[in-house]
Amino acid sequence: MSSQPSAKDYRRIAREIASDASPVGIDAKKTHVMILYKLEEIERRLAALEARAR
Repeated sequence: MSSQPSAKDYRRIAREIASDASPVGIDAKKTHVMILYKLEEIERRLAALEARAR
């Protein structure tokens, strides 16, 4: 697993979180929601793997 996204994925994610209305250029709320959603997804997948390993 790579620690860096591919250039294509980087551009896709950057477009997804971009915000011209923000002084830093990203929508912070959307960015945090995306991160938390992915963490929840990882937790669900991990729980399923742990359940199968028992």
